Amino acid sequence: MSQIIYKNESYFIIGLCMDIYNELGKGFNEAVYGEALELELKSNGVPYQKEAKFNITYKGNILKHH
Repeated sequence: MSQIIYKNESYFIIGLCMDIYNELGKGFNEAVYGEALELELKSNGVPYQKEAKFNITYKGNILKHH
């Protein structure tokens, strides 16, 4: 099994996600959980970019979609 590169950071973010799930439960759409995660990241001082765009390369060609 491969090693987790940022183990502490990964566990911290997974913990935030679990907190959100424990608070909201199941059944909401992705946008609801995403907004809750944004609030958790902000309140915990975690730097992030919402829906950052990046180029995707397929067989040496940059696709028009981001």
